[in-house]
Amino acid sequence: MSLTYWAQYAWLPHVNGPVVERDVLVSTVHGGRIGKVTPDAGPCPPGAVRLEGLLVPGQANAHSHAFHRALRGTVQVGSGTFWTWRDTMYRVACALDPDSYLALATAVYAEMALAGITAVGEFHYLHHAPGGARYADPNAMGEALIEAAARAGIRITLLDTCYLASGFGTGPTRPQLRFSDGDADAWAARAADLKPREHARIGAAVHSVRAVPADQLGTVAHWSAMRRAPLHVHLSEQTAENDACLTAHGVTPTRLLADHGVLGPRTSAVHATHLTEEDIRLLSDSSTTICMCPTTERDLADGIGPARQLASAGCPVTLGSDSHAVIDPFEEARALELNERLRTRTRGHWTANALLRAGSEHGHASLGWPEAGRIEAGALADFTVLALDSVRTAGPPARLGAETAVFAASAADVRHVVVGGRQIVRDGVHQLVADVPSALRDSIAAALAS
Repeated sequence: MSLTYWAQYAWLPHVNGPVVERDVLVSTVHGGRIGKVTPDAGPCPPGAVRLEGLLVPGQANAHSHAFHRALRGTVQVGSGTFWTWRDTMYRVACALDPDSYLALATAVYAEMALAGITAVGEFHYLHHAPGGARYADPNAMGEALIEAAARAGIRITLLDTCYLASGFGTGPTRPQLRFSDGDADAWAARAADLKPREHARIGAAVHSVRAVPADQLGTVAHWSAMRRAPLHVHLSEQTAENDACLTAHGVTPTRLLADHGVLGPRTSAVHATHLTEEDIRLLSDSSTTICMCPTTERDLADGIGPARQLASAGCPVTLGSDSHAVIDPFEEARALELNERLRTRTRGHWTANALLRAGSEHGHASLGWPEAGRIEAGALADFTVLALDSVRTAGPPARLGAETAVFAASAADVRHVVVGGRQIVRDGVHQLVADVPSALRDSIAAALAS
């Protein structure tokens, strides 16, 4: 089906950098791609779908653990550490089965759509039944996530995660038996049975250097390389991981990954919070992407990573909502700049245009969707429209739309979302999931009650 959308304003590529144009016609063609983009086209013509506000590319959530959404609020009671938070997370993980995970993930992905997210990278390690027993379909949990994205109307890259150990030289704990395939060869055999769909692509992940023995890292890297698939990895989120890696191997986690062929242009290092100067050089020399998750990193008191230094060294930067303490891509984008302002006590580390590209073009590329994240002919017809007349966004001139989107707007300002040319959010209402708050409430209650 082909449609024409008329956008009051749109953030469009330009030879000298993106600019905001007005009265923009975006035509879609069969296959869900953009056929033509026409700025300054005049009033909305008959038959076109009218989109009031600012049209930007759909946002890519480059790092998600869908089941963590059930933790929102519950892990804020009292005080604790990353490790006590993790214990609570394990209890939720033990409660889910393919049916309940389908319900929860559908609601979470619908919440993402309402926030302007059109593609998610799901860092998936909840593979098996409690105790490690295999389901009749060994990929039942991953298939539930793929189906959930379809029901919510967004794209997904299922980053099937190798997770084998609880630490250096130690086997999985009882909660982690759900995550483990036993060894990397068994992981690779199971993951090979996952198949891409029109809305879904398959990638790989190393959970962390503490969760995959060093002599098995190469198996995951080879699996990814043979398929030219994205490869993601949690990196140096906690100083405790760095210390344990130095004790076990005499090198930092980044050096260990480099030595086993994990880094590279299809790899995304998630968090990268506590790095040495050599680590930064290894990441930049290998053209590894860096995925920052500011709302989770501050929620877990992880620290502020050297994102600006990594970007200046040549690493593309992407954004993710990770534990879903907040699902708001515009909050993630501005947090990247505001965190750096706090760290350095100076302003102006990223432009609004650069931050929007991190959340769209760079994010999609890191998930294996390089044809998305731009409003131009030939790109996937995935875009989001932000209100420019809310209490948060009213006031600035439209030419400052990028600045308004990044530094003023929130997920609450998302008015319309289109994926593959199909409108899945209209006037702030999800068109496929009838009542997203109720879906979240019911699926989370079921998970917490189990």
